[in-house]
Amino acid sequence: MKTEDLVTMLATGEGAVEQNAAARRYTTAIGWGAFGATLLMAVFLGVRADLAAAALLPMFWAKMVFSCALAAASTIAALCLARPGARLARVKMALAAPILAMWLLAAFTLAGAPRELWPDMFFGRTWASCPLLIAMLSFPTFVAAAWAMKGLAPTRLRLAGAAIGLLAGTVGAVVYCLHCPELAAPFVGTWYLFGMLIPTSAGALLGPWLLRW
Repeated sequence: MKTEDLVTMLATGEGAVEQNAAARRYTTAIGWGAFGATLLMAVFLGVRADLAAAALLPMFWAKMVFSCALAAASTIAALCLARPGARLARVKMALAAPILAMWLLAAFTLAGAPRELWPDMFFGRTWASCPLLIAMLSFPTFVAAAWAMKGLAPTRLRLAGAAIGLLAGTVGAVVYCLHCPELAAPFVGTWYLFGMLIPTSAGALLGPWLLRW
């Protein structure tokens, strides 16, 4: 859209944004993205065989809450960046809180374990594949969230791209929890976060091109 066209549209009152339009777009995007990620997980990875037993363990839910909290915070970030002039101070705190909580849990876990167990707690058995699989599962949400953001009014395109990338990565991580056998907090706080940052980086790089008006 050209600047002159935008000024004319605003001056004539055309194209008024419906109330909660952004929230509705993102609800739709997250729903379809989660569906796509779940389908990818079911086809290519499969649900872990002992999911029912794993769901009885506190660390399974700590991992799930960690991923869901970051998904909620990244959704708020994407909503803020979908309109001009929104402040991000509280969003930064919301993003930092679950990460710091998981890192504190990881430090507490390592402090209470023998040092010879530390490498297993940090690397597990799947450290090399975990970030890549989370990034793979993030793709459907990335496409859907880009559609949601593109239909709104982002002005900080690199940040907006990073926000939809992080949202996609967190949704991918939530779905990946249903497959992943790892439960150690040092593993989750490192490799899950790394997996989320892959689509975040991609979004930051692609944002100025993908989201431009």
